[in-house]
Amino acid sequence: MLESVAVGVLMHLGAVGVFFPVLLTIELPVYLTIILGLTRDRPPPRPADPRPTLPAPTVSCIITCYNEGACVERTVTTLMEQTYRGSIEILAIVDGAAGNTETLVALKRLTHRYARSSRRRMMVIPKWQRGGRVSSLNTGLYLSRGQIVMALDGDTSFDNDMVANAVQRMANPDVIALTGTLRPRNHHAGLWTRLQALEYLIGLLATRTGLSAFNVINNISGAFGVFRRDALLRVGGWECGTAEDLDLTLRLKRYNGRNPRQILAFEPTAVAHTDVPETLTDLLRQRLRWDGDLYYMYVRKHRSAFSPDLLGWPNMIATVWYGLIHQVALPFVIAGYLVWLVLLHPPAAVLTALAVVYVIYLAITMVLGGLAVALLSERRRSDLPLLAIAPVYPVYRGLMRLWSVVALLAEIILHQHKDTSMAPWWVLKRSQY
Repeated sequence: MLESVAVGVLMHLGAVGVFFPVLLTIELPVYLTIILGLTRDRPPPRPADPRPTLPAPTVSCIITCYNEGACVERTVTTLMEQTYRGSIEILAIVDGAAGNTETLVALKRLTHRYARSSRRRMMVIPKWQRGGRVSSLNTGLYLSRGQIVMALDGDTSFDNDMVANAVQRMANPDVIALTGTLRPRNHHAGLWTRLQALEYLIGLLATRTGLSAFNVINNISGAFGVFRRDALLRVGGWECGTAEDLDLTLRLKRYNGRNPRQILAFEPTAVAHTDVPETLTDLLRQRLRWDGDLYYMYVRKHRSAFSPDLLGWPNMIATVWYGLIHQVALPFVIAGYLVWLVLLHPPAAVLTALAVVYVIYLAITMVLGGLAVALLSERRRSDLPLLAIAPVYPVYRGLMRLWSVVALLAEIILHQHKDTSMAPWWVLKRSQY
């Protein structure tokens, strides 16, 4: 009897114990780095608009438009109504304008409304043949006149001090690019959108703030990226293919590796709002592309960049650890652990192991979410209630990581990045990877 009890206890401990090396060697260093970055000495809050003694350079906002329809009006309006005292030029690039008439009509209606706006200039550039997002961004870059260039999605809106806060951060000449806080504006739509709102709070706001404290930010968002124009030109602008935001970030990091004083920053007070998928089907479809793109970028296209000579030691370590190991390899480790757990252990041991893992990730969720709300959030009243769904969040993240395995395999086997919903086949064909 005692022998069987001892065997059962050992099986329970073994089922749980196998998980801890993964936690200690892969996950814990990432979370500790983020927490350390979040709790470092923080500068005092800056005023909402640059002081008159600071320069107010012209800002070019490139809006990539494709089938947004009337929704694009909100994007343009929030840019026109910015409190920034300098000049803003808005370049709305309508991709595939021949079949995108609703968006084109909505934008032309706005040009009449804002024709006499002071220090605001709006241009609508129809690209009659569809060329994809990268084509639109490079068209906007070529036509832009501002020292600072913003790459923005046509379905994204902004707080009215976004430009002022972003420009003020870039008053530091070493900052060559930055991204800001991205918030789901439809987070009240249901459980899936609330979970994504908590995910954005932890995975974007907290994580990017923590990583940027060490100048190892993981990505400059494609929906909301801010760049020095001369830095974009030095790296050749955007390249064709999918995941153009991560691709540009990695190329800027290579430039940064040769110029270690240059900074890729995160500015939490520059806030944008976007719509996230409201159904599980749409969410899985989105992550199928997002997560598959990680393998395409880190393993196919940029594998030769993993060198301290190109990235510098801090960015190389961070990119390998957070990008290759944490985002690409870890989902397979977790899936393998679950298969091993279910096939080789009795149900009681499986439940014990999963319960322990759940409690650990719930604690991590509460710590990171709590720090994000306490130290970073400019909307604490709306963010604090998100912590109420923290008990569901570890299950959600576990499911998303398992789905990452499907996405990564789809990229490995099917070359998912050549999905023609992102650009015409003749554009994607130019990508050699």
